[in-house]
Amino acid sequence: MDLLKKNVGIIDRVVRIIIGILLIGNIFYGLQSPVGWIGLILLLTGLFATCPLYSALSLDTRSTSEKVGLK
Repeated sequence: MDLLKKNVGIIDRVVRIIIGILLIGNIFYGLQSPVGWIGLILLLTGLFATCPLYSALSLDTRSTSEKVGLK
């Protein structure tokens, strides 16, 4: 099991980054809840296209073209 293998597809990455930014913003504005720190995890996994949980569960949301390096 390679925990640093890219396994997050482009759509998944965009969703993670957007939700991550919104949750991090929630720490400073809005509800000011510590739950917003989960956004940091989402942001990092989105930026690096690697999710350790996906690796542990043998999941991969990349398209076929992303897997062979066409995107």
